Amino acid sequence: MQSEGSPGSLQQTNGERPPRLVATGDWTLAYYATLCREVERWRGAETLELAQVQRLDTAGVVLFARLLGVARLRALAASDTSLSDERRALLRMVCDALDKAEQQPVAQQTTLLGDGLAGIGRAVQLNLQNLVGLLGFIGLTLTVAARVALRPGRWRVNALMSQIQNTGLNALPIVALLTFMIGAVVAFLGATVLDAFGASVYTVDLVAYSFMREFGVLLAAILVAGRTASAFTAQIGSMKVNEEIDALRVQGFDPAEWLVLPRVLALLITLPLLAFVGLLSGLVGGGLVALLSLEIPLGRIMAIYRDVPLQHFLVGMGKAPVFAFLIAVIGCREGFRVSGSAESVGQHTTSSVVQSIFVVILVDALAALFFMEMGW
Repeated sequence: MQSEGSPGSLQQTNGERPPRLVATGDWTLAYYATLCREVERWRGAETLELAQVQRLDTAGVVLFARLLGVARLRALAASDTSLSDERRALLRMVCDALDKAEQQPVAQQTTLLGDGLAGIGRAVQLNLQNLVGLLGFIGLTLTVAARVALRPGRWRVNALMSQIQNTGLNALPIVALLTFMIGAVVAFLGATVLDAFGASVYTVDLVAYSFMREFGVLLAAILVAGRTASAFTAQIGSMKVNEEIDALRVQGFDPAEWLVLPRVLALLITLPLLAFVGLLSGLVGGGLVALLSLEIPLGRIMAIYRDVPLQHFLVGMGKAPVFAFLIAVIGCREGFRVSGSAESVGQHTTSSVVQSIFVVILVDALAALFFMEMGW
């Protein structure tokens, strides 16, 4: 039966400084508390002999590393010929583990304010990166369009017609219905407010100016952003998941020319038409409320519509191509950002809708401020 060991100790062999120490006894976890005091007593030693150590485990090696330092202990493991291969391997393993532990970042204490500011910083950085990526994709799209414009043989007319049908004709009923109802709601609201001042006749003017300048194009753009941008992202994203885009590149085709350009051109054609239909539907809805509820003669309603300055119509319709280009580019870019799973397709489809609606409203607000300052 093996006799029970004794706790390890450190003994000085001579009176030199720094001292030369000899480790004896058992350096194991069972005697850890006693060994810690021994190590603190002799900390600062530069040399150590391990030949007389009886038992040794990882706890003892950690204490040796605390006594000498990891670098010196590693050098000792390499140079001490009295060590067995097993103990030399143990020393190296613990030294490697201690090095990795030192390289890992220490968790910093955080506060609620600090976490909030850090979250804001990450969000700002992410949005800036997204903005830079969007500008880069816009530049790529314009470059491809300029390259293809002078080569009629590379125009994809069939794909363009198909996208016009999907983005324009199929969206026509929902745009007309929604703008008609919004026109009626605006007329009801205007009549309720203006009636208190005896000016309910100006309800028709309110509907005319609001739809010609803002609501017609804005409502059509928001509907297209929710309907078409999501479709663009889902279509291109599914193609990327199925590696169809990689197949196009392998065959020598440019994905931007085949997938992005027809969608952008189709939306540039269809959104102004949808905005015009939305404008007319809103005027009809508002005029119908004025005719039936306010009992304003139809001739008077048509005369008010006819007297609206043309510049308000041009201001509203002039924003439609800008909205169309931004919506199409955002929808296509998010499709190319899909990482290769069904979950990623859903995430980027949602992102494209949110980004498109946000950009449309932001650009519309900036345009309204600009036109107001210019007096248009």
